[in-house]
Amino acid sequence: MATTSATSSIITTLGAGSGIDMAGLAQSLASASFAAKIDRNTARSETIDRQISAASALKSAILQLSSSIGDRVRTGDLSSQPQIANAGVATVSRGTVSGRGTYSLEVSQLATNQVLASAPFTEAATPIGSGSLTFRFGTIAAGAFTEDTEQSPAAVTIPSGATLADVAAAVNTAGIGVTAYVATGTDGAHLMFKGKEGAANGFVIEASETVGEEGLAALAWSPASAPALLKTTARDAQFQLDGLAMSSPSNSITDLVPGLSLSLTGTNIGAPTAIRFADPGAAVSTFMSDLVAALNELAGELKTQTDPSSGDLARDSGARAMRQALGQLAGTIVMPGAANGEPRTLADLGLATNRDGTFRLDSDRLSATLKSAPEGVAAMFTTGLHGVYGTFDKLSRRLTAASDPGTLAGSLTRFTRQKQDLSEEATKLAEAQERLRARLATQFAAVDSRVAASKSTLSFLQNQIDAWNAKSN
Repeated sequence: MATTSATSSIITTLGAGSGIDMAGLAQSLASASFAAKIDRNTARSETIDRQISAASALKSAILQLSSSIGDRVRTGDLSSQPQIANAGVATVSRGTVSGRGTYSLEVSQLATNQVLASAPFTEAATPIGSGSLTFRFGTIAAGAFTEDTEQSPAAVTIPSGATLADVAAAVNTAGIGVTAYVATGTDGAHLMFKGKEGAANGFVIEASETVGEEGLAALAWSPASAPALLKTTARDAQFQLDGLAMSSPSNSITDLVPGLSLSLTGTNIGAPTAIRFADPGAAVSTFMSDLVAALNELAGELKTQTDPSSGDLARDSGARAMRQALGQLAGTIVMPGAANGEPRTLADLGLATNRDGTFRLDSDRLSATLKSAPEGVAAMFTTGLHGVYGTFDKLSRRLTAASDPGTLAGSLTRFTRQKQDLSEEATKLAEAQERLRARLATQFAAVDSRVAASKSTLSFLQNQIDAWNAKSN
């Protein structure tokens, strides 16, 4: 202890046989006066450091657990995922709900977009004229155009002196559902136009020219005027699902049936392929085992830090709030909108709490839930507001909210403030100790001066006495 050391220093200084070290004595007395307060400040600061470390570790652990659950859920294998036998026909993905069962898919035609080439131009940089191009949308079939009255015509203004590249830029900037670019073929430069997928997205082009800057009429087109310039006709996708004929204006089809979305990539006429939903039961069981292990690791650290006799967070409100939340976790309703008979809590997924606050996996209950309500289980593993991830996300946010003094973040704020107060107190103690040392040193220097003067007087008198004695002899 600093107190014992300071006292020993005083005793040593006073006991010196060669006189008193006034500066050392002032330093030792000042240290002894403040040693107890400094020791208490140091001990409290060390305790605060441990509390900050413990609270930070618990806060980080719950946030990391929530983040890891989110990453795991986003991989998708914890819910029913569709798989297709012939990957060349389509890619399949899970829709907005969980799916199940088996389907057959036969694709006879992919959705296409209209591709139109202009007549050839000798030079791409040659001015093409100015005015406007009007696009009308509809269906092109058998050399005839039928306008779709639900789609409004779109006019694109072409500036004076425009080249093919300028026209392409104007079309692209207009955002009308048609894109354009310049391509050079064996016969010269062409302005290429591409529409959106779907039969109703075919188009014709009408030109309006500025007087004196004619030329845009060369870009006007209809199937009757120049059928050879039509490189691809806009069409709908044609396919059969379980033998039922269907069509789509796009190759990307969302929620074709509950839980199934398609992106068509090829045809398989006469050779239907199978789509099956995989059983996520094994993945869910593994996930729950991992979750129990992670929760037990967190519960073990929490128990150590809140131990009444040795825990640094034994009386901390943030740690108590976490312990209470974990104790209620298994029974928390994570799917408030679940129908009767569907899983609603983590306990339905096999999470069980032991009497000592640790967790275990009730495999029998998990198996029963997977068997009776596989779709309900799959619905619990999404990144929405409700479900396993949503529950842990809300829990971690609640337990680490800085605005709430009863959370771990609130505890950290309080500990940090206390640490700052102790640091300021330590500075004040050091300054007060230095002021006392300086005052004592000044006082002792004056005493030392007077003692030195007294010794000089005594030495003079002694010398005189010795001289008188010598004369008498």
